[in-house]
Amino acid sequence: MSDYKAILEEEFEVLESIFPDELEKLSDTSISIRIEPEEQSISNPIALQLIINYPETYPDVIPIISLEEIEDEDGLREGEEDVVLDNLKEVAEESIGMAMTFTIASAAKEALALLIVDRARKEKEEDDRKTREYEEAEAARTRGTPLTKELFDKWRKSFTAEIKAKREKEEEDRVRALNPKEREEWRKRKERPTGRQLFESSATLATSDEGLYEEGVEEVDMRKYTREQREAERRKEEEDEERRRRGLVGDGDSDNE
Repeated sequence: MSDYKAILEEEFEVLESIFPDELEKLSDTSISIRIEPEEQSISNPIALQLIINYPETYPDVIPIISLEEIEDEDGLREGEEDVVLDNLKEVAEESIGMAMTFTIASAAKEALALLIVDRARKEKEEDDRKTREYEEAEAARTRGTPLTKELFDKWRKSFTAEIKAKREKEEEDRVRALNPKEREEWRKRKERPTGRQLFESSATLATSDEGLYEEGVEEVDMRKYTREQREAERRKEEEDEERRRRGLVGDGDSDNE
């Protein structure tokens, strides 16, 4: 028994130095640690109390692990608690014979971070399902109605805006789940010029030097021609693609336009 108490006292002392604000000693044989992921999600924040009770045979057996919700904080959803606890018990089993509380707490933080990613995935799947249902309902509602350019442009603008908003939210959640190093790499990639920007920049340089033209030769604005041509092709491809997705035209119709 004396060895058991000495082991706990030594481990509690180390834990208090690691979790000075998060740890609370509930008794001589139990503690509570506030756990939350390193990177919180704005749309799916989560924080829990990790409760550890130490049996007399610890650390030769794993402690009793439980999770409690924190007032005014988002907790676990249905089925998530069992997933997290099973993961923590598996980690604890690998550490039998040594102090394992810090390892369990670290695994709990990682488990909550994975929950955030999983929640975002499920929400995306739900959004995709609703989008499909919306498209099918719209197709059924307008089936048999003559398609005009005005109607199509109105629908396309609304649909594009909705999809853009969803993708921006998904991107924000994905970036927030990254660690600082990964976020910095993402930021650098984001700041790199796109292929189109490089092309337009090159076109600007190629046409900005008047010394390249012979005197008396009429200057041709290649930038305007290239952009208009590319923009017209892009709009046509987008309209053809949207029509095919909605079932409004067949693949052959696009070629006959």
